[in-house]
Amino acid sequence: MPMRHVPQPGPSRMTEFAGHPAVVGVVPGQPDLVVLTAASWVRAVGSPTLYCAYVDPARYTHEEHDDGTVRHLPIDPDGDDDWRRTDAHLRSHLERVVRPADVEWTFRYLAGRVDRALTHLARAVDAAVIIVGARAPGPGARMREVVEGSVAVRLTAHQHRPVLTVPLSVVDWRTRTPW
Repeated sequence: MPMRHVPQPGPSRMTEFAGHPAVVGVVPGQPDLVVLTAASWVRAVGSPTLYCAYVDPARYTHEEHDDGTVRHLPIDPDGDDDWRRTDAHLRSHLERVVRPADVEWTFRYLAGRVDRALTHLARAVDAAVIIVGARAPGPGARMREVVEGSVAVRLTAHQHRPVLTVPLSVVDWRTRTPW
């Protein structure tokens, strides 16, 4: 099988920060720091819009649209399909956290693999950056990261936009850690 050429990052593929939107990954229960950091970035560089996106791993993308929206379907058609409840909850939370007069933002409910879905949205809206929160340490977090991998690392390996990772918890360098 012949090797397929994959465009690599470089000056010709760079998207200027000013005048281009940002994409931020959001999840239920995520600390507000992630969205507030993204809103601060948008204000600082004069971006027109902040695209807040949740990627539902229990659904798959059936159709992708040019505006970054998707038509999604459940992986398990017999399972509890509460995506509308999650959508409403996240929109309501974002309305409280990101003030409309402060930053222009919109929400996208996506499906499938987080890195692929955020990359599709970033390409569709010509985003200059993708912003994600780091996984907060806790019981099982290290094992989940080993099994699933880091979203930020997968993003940087599969598209040319910069990825801004917001730390959600830090460890004291003087304390011994299990890793």
